Amino acid sequence: MIELNVYDPLLSRIPGSMPRDIARHRSGHSTVTLRRQEMTQHMCDLCGARPATVRVAVLQDGKRRQIDVCDYHYAQLTRHQRQISPLESLFRGGLLDDFFGAPAQMQHRATGAAPQSAAPQSDGVNLQQHFSDQAKEILQRAAECAVQFGRREVDTEHLLHELVDSEAVQRILAALKVSGADVKAYIAQHALREEAAPKLADGEIAVSPRLKSALERAFIASREFGQSYVGPEHMLTGLAEVTDSFAGDLLMKYGLTPPALRQQVLKFAGTDEASAQTPSDTPQLDKYSRDITRLAREGKLDPVIGRSKETETLAEVLARRKKNNPVLIGEPGVGKTAIVEGLAQRMVSGDVPETLRDKRLIELNVNSLVAGSKYRGEFEERVKQVMDEIAAHKDNLVLFVDEVHTIVGAGQGGGEGGLDIANVFKPPMARGELNLIGATTLAEYQKYIEKDAALERRFQPVLVGEPTVEQTISILRGLRDRLEAHHKVTILDEAFVAAAELSDRYITGRFLPDKAVDLIDQAAAREHLSSTSRPAEILELESEIAQLKREQDYAASRKHFERAKDIGDQLTAKETQLMDSTALWKRRVSSSSAEVSATQVAEIVAKMTGIPVADLTQEEKDKLLKMEARLHQRVIGQGEAIGAVSDAVRRSRAGLQSKHRPVAVFLFLGPTGVGKTELAKALAEVVFGDEDAIVRIDMSEYMERHAVARLIGAPPGYVGYEEGGQLTERVRRRPHSVILLDEIEKAHPDVYNVLLQVFDDGRLTDGKGRVIDFANTLIIATSNLASDVIMGTTRNRPGFLPGDGNGISKNDTESKRGEPDALREGVMTVLRSHFRPEFLNRIDEIIIFESLTQDQIRSIVRLQLDQLAHMTKSQDIDLVFDESIVEQLALEGYRPEYGARELRRRIRQVIENPLAKELLDGRIKEGSRICCRFDAQQDDAVFELSPQTAAEREPAEAASGSEGPAKTSEAGNKRRRPARKRGNASNGEGPAPVAT
Repeated sequence: MIELNVYDPLLSRIPGSMPRDIARHRSGHSTVTLRRQEMTQHMCDLCGARPATVRVAVLQDGKRRQIDVCDYHYAQLTRHQRQISPLESLFRGGLLDDFFGAPAQMQHRATGAAPQSAAPQSDGVNLQQHFSDQAKEILQRAAECAVQFGRREVDTEHLLHELVDSEAVQRILAALKVSGADVKAYIAQHALREEAAPKLADGEIAVSPRLKSALERAFIASREFGQSYVGPEHMLTGLAEVTDSFAGDLLMKYGLTPPALRQQVLKFAGTDEASAQTPSDTPQLDKYSRDITRLAREGKLDPVIGRSKETETLAEVLARRKKNNPVLIGEPGVGKTAIVEGLAQRMVSGDVPETLRDKRLIELNVNSLVAGSKYRGEFEERVKQVMDEIAAHKDNLVLFVDEVHTIVGAGQGGGEGGLDIANVFKPPMARGELNLIGATTLAEYQKYIEKDAALERRFQPVLVGEPTVEQTISILRGLRDRLEAHHKVTILDEAFVAAAELSDRYITGRFLPDKAVDLIDQAAAREHLSSTSRPAEILELESEIAQLKREQDYAASRKHFERAKDIGDQLTAKETQLMDSTALWKRRVSSSSAEVSATQVAEIVAKMTGIPVADLTQEEKDKLLKMEARLHQRVIGQGEAIGAVSDAVRRSRAGLQSKHRPVAVFLFLGPTGVGKTELAKALAEVVFGDEDAIVRIDMSEYMERHAVARLIGAPPGYVGYEEGGQLTERVRRRPHSVILLDEIEKAHPDVYNVLLQVFDDGRLTDGKGRVIDFANTLIIATSNLASDVIMGTTRNRPGFLPGDGNGISKNDTESKRGEPDALREGVMTVLRSHFRPEFLNRIDEIIIFESLTQDQIRSIVRLQLDQLAHMTKSQDIDLVFDESIVEQLALEGYRPEYGARELRRRIRQVIENPLAKELLDGRIKEGSRICCRFDAQQDDAVFELSPQTAAEREPAEAASGSEGPAKTSEAGNKRRRPARKRGNASNGEGPAPVAT
């Protein structure tokens, strides 16, 4: 049956045999029921010109009258129904389906037409039969009210506006001394209006999350009152319980609280609290359990989407004559408990075999059964009482124990020889006297259940696998209205798709659909909190009021009464403004709902995992496109290595890499001090925003065979098992990072075997059996192998030039055009002699770092001196360096076999040590400008106090005010340290510097 509302102009053309008053009621619309069937001798009652093909039953006050209409007017009626009725979204694939299970059944019988296939149904309650005709009529009028108000969705104020015309609601309002006319007038004056409601894509009017929540509470209230229908009085109670809505806030102002309304509903319904509750036949069992079938009957369980195969297997095992005890085995979060709840919903709806139709499904809480049993025999007495009740009602009970492995050993009293629950359950389970459903994980089943062969043979395992991403999306859609009603937000379909896909790819160690539901839940909670936070205007007014109150108290305490009176007037005005702003903000919040999109879900994933999965902003795109330039600010030269690493990161962020492999695996080769480790640190800072986003493993610590356990964690039974592995634990906590395997050639060969699966599949199993995901890591292994080959080829290469001054040597540019085959072949020969072929074959690219040129050394000197100047800047000392000191340091620090590390020592000896003495002696004070240059006569670095320029002096004089002219600068007053001997400057920290 399709119930429709049509405008009076259509029904006004009904012939005189159809009284006009039947087609009318208060709202000016009529509720009709359409049943399409063959009409051979009738003409359309509306136009009188076309053959009637559809019979329309007009519904008013429970009475039905029938009219016949043609196909044209039938299409008009159904089109009008879709445009203004909320019943489509409520009763077909919308709110009430997903709240309570099955969609309401609608029959449409067409002549000669095959019945249309219904949408997949979930297990639950048929709601359309529970909502009374009057309630449906009120919902329809609420939709029309929303259209009149220019709104695109039906909200709580529209329902309340129409509810007050109901006879049942009027009796309740009269008993509580509230005028329904006043309520309607307040809504008409203060409810949010829009000039024109935008049309929805599908032509249907939407239902707000607040109204969904109110209707859910109305259904639950009707069940609690022991009534089989949902009427206007229940809907009023549901509106009052949604306190953050317009209607809930208005009812609270009139004193219509949920307890007061419930009392009046019970009074007029002719029932009391006691009649709503029926005495139980199993009082002892009820103490330690909950009735899942009762929760399903009351609509308090989430809908169960899919899992029909597992549910049918569950019912088959329960229908067996003996050993009818299934146990659901699956990983945490795959939906084992939900399958049992789905079975309870089917039992309520009757969609189960006859042997299960009238049974109760009871969940036994083992912890409650054991808790509080202090003395020996007390626990056994409880179990006996429960088992006696189960035996007395064995034909009407199915027992469910979640985490069923807990029955093994439960109640033994610390090993005093008492029986545990498992041994008590064994005899009745074997005889078929106890229908027991268990649920546990595979690891716990193997650890506890399989060890007891007698207990294992009494169970029939039912494996529950992880649902696919597509199935998870369907499950999330089924939970849409529960989540929207709870969080008071609207969740877009793209958010469900993003939650399923992103959780499957980036959240490891957990299982669908649990992790996807958590994502949606947290994203909705975050959006609700942000949308309901008080605006800055209200916060500012509250701050001003608090300040005025303090000033008023101070003025009164000083007996400045005139001042206190003036402040009081200002305070009154501010408080009035605050009340108006708060009321306006509350109306706006209660009449609009925030939306949760895929962007919010991606932000939650990024927050949980540290992986930037949100859409790339323009700033991020620019950063990725200019990555080489940013890396060259820290790493001088090595253009090939920087280019290869940058390309790998860009591929990953563009979504062009395999989701199962690491971002890239590089092997950096070259002599010491050429920038291999520094490039890894720079990459962590530039790409991941933090230099600490690097997992550095010094492979020289893994030279022994047994050191492999330190990487992945010790196996069970060994010392350090609980600590985890140094590599696996750090990656598990920070999956989006750079992994630096420094000096990998020093590790034991067994370490390479562990790294094979990391390089190839992006996964590694630690000592506890957990699978660690390396798919979002960039792995860099460094090595000094073949350094002599690289340096020899570099020195002997024809046309080797110092460089062009841009940080990348000309020799480096030639290497980009085509590296000599002799160098590559020589390097690979050394690598093959140390690493096995399967290891080298899993490395994406082997990058050769050549020795630094003189020009690159100058650039490194400038870079490190800039870092030193930045440190002195924090002490308000401006330190500048003359080009002469740069040239001298580059000349003294140039040792190709030691790279830039020798340069670091030279700067420390020549610049930092004497500068520290000058600072401690007080000869260099805050605000000074120091110029450091190389004095050829002294053969040493010289620090000079440099005068400020006129442009620099003017702001300083303006800031000093009238303090008079500045004192004479100490320009030209040189600070020198004693001449040093060149031969022993290294102080044992490396090879002696080259004399100049």
